[in-house]
Order: sequence, then C-alpha cells, then structure tokens
Amino acid sequence: MSTAFNRPFSRALILLCAALLTLTAHAPTALAAPEVDDEGAVPSVREVLDTALQQYNDAKGRLDVSLQRQAELNEQIRLTGLQLELLYAEVAVLAAAAYRGSRINTTNVLLETDSPEALLNAMTTLTYLTSRDDRKLRTLKAAKQTHAEQQQALADEIAFQKDQLALMEKQKKAAENALKRVGGGQVSAGFVPGKATATQAPRNADGSWPKQTCSVDDPTTSGCITPRTLHAYQEARRAGYTRYTSCYRSGSSGEHPKGRACDFSSAKTTFLNSRATGDDKTYGDKLTGWLMANSDRLGILYIIWYKQIWFPDRGWRSYGGDGTPAGDHYNHIHLSMQ
Repeated sequence: MSTAFNRPFSRALILLCAALLTLTAHAPTALAAPEVDDEGAVPSVREVLDTALQQYNDAKGRLDVSLQRQAELNEQIRLTGLQLELLYAEVAVLAAAAYRGSRINTTNVLLETDSPEALLNAMTTLTYLTSRDDRKLRTLKAAKQTHAEQQQALADEIAFQKDQLALMEKQKKAAENALKRVGGGQVSAGFVPGKATATQAPRNADGSWPKQTCSVDDPTTSGCITPRTLHAYQEARRAGYTRYTSCYRSGSSGEHPKGRACDFSSAKTTFLNSRATGDDKTYGDKLTGWLMANSDRLGILYIIWYKQIWFPDRGWRSYGGDGTPAGDHYNHIHLSMQ
C-alpha cells in the first residue's frame, strides 16, 4: 500500500476516533434507579404517602362528625320551627284581642271592685295576665334567636365540610402522584372487600385520629408498636387471621420503625421467598378484603398486596416494587396505620 494512501486514511481514522470520543463525552448518562427500602419502596414516596393519607384520614373523620352534626342541627331546626309556629299563633291571638279591645280593661276592672278583697283579686288577675303575655312574647323572641343560631351553625357546618372535602381531594391526588413518579398508581383490579367486624379504635372528638407513639410491646417482635396498631393486630387475629405476622422493624424506612406497620405473611409460619399461590393466595386475598372493610374502624393508611396498593376512597392502584417476592408483596400483606 502506498504512502500517499496511508496518510489520508490515518488522518480520517484519527478524526473519526475524536468524533466518537466527543459524542461519548457529551452523551446523556442514564438515570440511576431510585433507591428502595427493604420492602421495595422509595423512602421519599413513603413519606409523601404517610403525610398525605394521614391528613386525608383526619379530614374524612372530621367530615363524618360534621355530617352527623348537620343531621342533628336539621332536626333541631325542624323542632324549633314547629315551636315557632305555635308561638306565632298564640301571639297572633293576643294581638287580635288587643286590637278588638276585648282584653280586660285595667281601669274598668279596678273601678268595678266593691271591696278590698275584690280589688286584690283583680290586681292579682291583671298581674298574672300581663306576666303570661309577656312570657309568651319573651319565649317567642328566644325561639327566634335560637332558630337563627341553629341556621347559622348549619351554614358553618356546610362550609366546614366543603373545606374538608377539598383537603381530602388534594391529599388523594398527592398520594397518587407520588406513586406515579415511581411507575405505579395506575388503576388495578384489586380485591373484594370483606365484612366490617372490627371494634372502633378511639378517635378525637372532632373525628380525627389521636397522635400515638411506639409505646406498647409488639407481640410479634421484641420491639414496640402504637396502641392503634396493636388494636388492628388483635382485631385481625380475632377475625381468624392468625398466620405469621411481624410488625416492628428497626433500620428501615416507612412506618415499621415507628410502630405503625405490620407484615402479615400469606404462609402459616414464616415469610416464604416465593409468590403466594393456592391456599396462601386465598388467605392473603381474604385478609386484604377484611382490612379494606375495616379501614375506617382501625385507622388504616394503606394496604399493599400482590404488587397493588389500596388507600381509602381511591381503590386499588399498581405498585412499583423491586422485582422480588417481598418487594412486590407477593408473599405478605403490608399494613400501614395512622
């Protein structure tokens, strides 16, 4: 091969290599997969879910109490309205009598008495009639005031309910958006709700959930859980869901180290490193349905089972996971509590 041919070829090869190096240096780097915890969840997503669904549950509880209060106010307004109708009728009779002049004339009564005893009786009668009429007028005035206050209270309740509904919708969207950021959140088939048999966990007077800490012994580990989590665990076992369960877990993200989560194995004695099938799958489906039906009584934030997640008033959505039976929740039901 001649020297004249080699030189241009060499120069072209050098230029090609330089171009490839330039393209490689400026090529966009692949985004790293988000770090997941020991249950296949992105910690930041768990934090959003935790905050959003706690606020949702509290708003829903306050809304339920407000709706009950609204029903009570409607009944009070109805009864006060009936009372007002009667009072208006009675006062109308008094007014008509006064207009026609048929009410007892005070001067005539006193002049027509012919003895001190008769005068005393006449004065007593006049005092009674005056007091009676005055009392009716004051009762009518008080009833009108009560009616107005009840109507204002009803209007306040309705305005409060609108605020709570708006807050609930906002938090539901926040939870859904958090799931979508990690490839989940799409509507999924889900599972059938069971029966509501659990006893009601204590709430605040306004319907929200009391703040609780990891303060009672966890019967499933050597750690601690909240009283509300213990109540949910005990109610599940009372309903017949007695397979292997583990609640407290240190060194992880989410609700486990806070004592606000339990993992219910679909297997009888441990967590199997495989997808639940057959009787184990049926057990998991039934437990999941029971938790759904009792979520409002127990104070549940969300449930994860078979690579799907459920939270109140939004139904089932797809869940990202990490490709393992545990991370995808194919071998256990994850329960997160308020």
